[in-house]
Amino acid sequence: MDEEDWLRADVADNFFMVTPYDTSYSEAKSEIRMAYDDDAIYLAMIFFDVTDAPRVVESLRRDFAFNSNDNFLLFMDPFNDLTTGYSFGVNAAGAMWDGTMSNGAAVDLAWDTKWEVVVKDYDDRWVAEMRIPFKSIRYKAGLDRWNINFSRLDLSFNEKSSWAPVPRQFPTASLAFTGTLQWDQPPPDPGLQLSVIPYIFGGASRDFEFGDETTYRTDFGMDAKLALSSSLNLDLTYNPDFSQADVDQQIINLDRFELFFPEKRQFFLENSDLFANFGSNRVRPFFSRRIGIDAPVLAGARLSGTMGQQWRIGVMNMFTEESDFSPASNFFVATVQRQVFSRSNISAILVDRQNVDDTAFQSIGGYNRTGGLQFNLATQDNRWSGRAFAFKSFTDGVDQGSDFAQGADLTYATQRLRLNLFQQYVGERYTASAGFVPRTNFIQLEPTATFRLFPDNSPLVFHGAQLRVQNYFTPGDFRLNERESSLGYFFSFHNLSQIDIVLSHRFVELQRDFDPTNSGIASLAAGTDYSWFNAFVRYSSDTRKLFRYSVGAGRGGFYNGDRTFVQADFNYRYQPYGSVSMVASYNYLELPAPWGNNSFWLVGPQVDITFTPTLFFTTFVQYNEQMDNLNINSRFQWRYSPVSDIFIVYTDNYFPETMDSRNRAIVFKMSYWFN
Repeated sequence: MDEEDWLRADVADNFFMVTPYDTSYSEAKSEIRMAYDDDAIYLAMIFFDVTDAPRVVESLRRDFAFNSNDNFLLFMDPFNDLTTGYSFGVNAAGAMWDGTMSNGAAVDLAWDTKWEVVVKDYDDRWVAEMRIPFKSIRYKAGLDRWNINFSRLDLSFNEKSSWAPVPRQFPTASLAFTGTLQWDQPPPDPGLQLSVIPYIFGGASRDFEFGDETTYRTDFGMDAKLALSSSLNLDLTYNPDFSQADVDQQIINLDRFELFFPEKRQFFLENSDLFANFGSNRVRPFFSRRIGIDAPVLAGARLSGTMGQQWRIGVMNMFTEESDFSPASNFFVATVQRQVFSRSNISAILVDRQNVDDTAFQSIGGYNRTGGLQFNLATQDNRWSGRAFAFKSFTDGVDQGSDFAQGADLTYATQRLRLNLFQQYVGERYTASAGFVPRTNFIQLEPTATFRLFPDNSPLVFHGAQLRVQNYFTPGDFRLNERESSLGYFFSFHNLSQIDIVLSHRFVELQRDFDPTNSGIASLAAGTDYSWFNAFVRYSSDTRKLFRYSVGAGRGGFYNGDRTFVQADFNYRYQPYGSVSMVASYNYLELPAPWGNNSFWLVGPQVDITFTPTLFFTTFVQYNEQMDNLNINSRFQWRYSPVSDIFIVYTDNYFPETMDSRNRAIVFKMSYWFN
């Protein structure tokens, strides 16, 4: 920090407090300096301590949990659209954070790129220096002003602050609240940049349940990244392997519809906002997990980025091989987005799944196509936000009509009040085979109101209530077939603990036969209706403590019986080298014959060790009583060079009662980033 460049650089200080209050300057003093040359942006940061309490650090793992670490984050919008950008950060132990930004505040941490950061500790402060190469990011050419903000979280003092002031009801990642980074001259054009990431793979697997012999496999593949301009990127992949992706966290399925599991494969996550942010949580025209889960991906390409002043485009084409479950298929997705007003945009999407061989898997249909439009609203002050969308599907062998989906929602948010109205309709024949639509033939209407109070001189930061009424109607006669009304009250304390209480009532008229245990014993008949009450309470402890926990319990009806459920989450960290945690849930169903009483345990202990910022080991065990399965997943990762990894992954599944193995596999994967 005593180098001449840093001594001459302007200082960004006088941060504003965001939480617990947003009406004064921060008490935790911070200083940020910036510089640049032809190759990179540089930052030097000093973060002074307020108390003698030890700094809070969860681990050395990249892309750490924001609320569990003392940290600094940089948010920058190099496109001047107040909607998209990048985030870089570091915790007090030197763990890195990097992600792409979309929707004005969302940070996608699946994105990794080459950059550097170093942290040094002192008794009264911690100091960091950061280098971000221009070729590692995309930005709009010719701009001499970027939107930017800095965020600091000091958990030991329980204060979040930012350089540009942010109202406390919004995250510091909100690009609606930024300052200006003024360049002496526009950043240099990085020119054509090519990165090639080949990988080699070796593994062995055996299925004991079906008596198969051990299968050995070796393979190779490659990803390539071509920066066509400072704001447009082409990604290519051949024979990708996703064996190192995080395992899904299982849940007990007592629902009538398909469960949603998030995408965790990096190729599909990078720039995913262009493709994945259409529709709603339950009406997605495109869901990337439909590609490459049941059948391996042979090759693919994706073009994404910014063109001109107000346009973003995304084009993706993926080819999957034939498997026992699905035909060889081609998936094509194209999107275009046009910025309107200050922070809003209009988008269009086209999704096409086409079987390569029309004679195979004829029950699936030769093709399915979905197209539509969406308007995303975000006002300059972030008080009003919303969306409106409309999609239509075209499916081989399915008659036209009732193949339409539309929806809209509008949110008004202030510090104390948040109002939302959400509506959507899905026709009976609407089909998105490359999307996620677990339910069709309904109209949904859902108003929500949340009110918060911020008392003075109290152990509470805030407390408040939320009222939500979720209604489902049958199209045509608009007859109510399902309603869930809930009233919750929540308390958030200065010591970061929280209490939640929820009372709810649910009415359901079944539209088709349903087994409430999902065990295949018997089914409740379509056309029958049920109603019941539920009560739930949860306590979450101080997240700054080395040992933290969350415990919740509920009791109420469940269709034609009763349900008792308990949820718990325990975590002990040995900072900064890792943690031991466990999630558990217990459901006890009291139902009449033929189901009787049923209990479902789900227990998931996990060990997460970060030896260094580049060397990790994780073991995750999941016992699922409903699935009658015990799963062990262990993963070793060594990032031996920037964005270059060696993975060793071991997976085993057992019958819980006998501990006989169902199947097991071990894989080795090595990749290297040539730039």
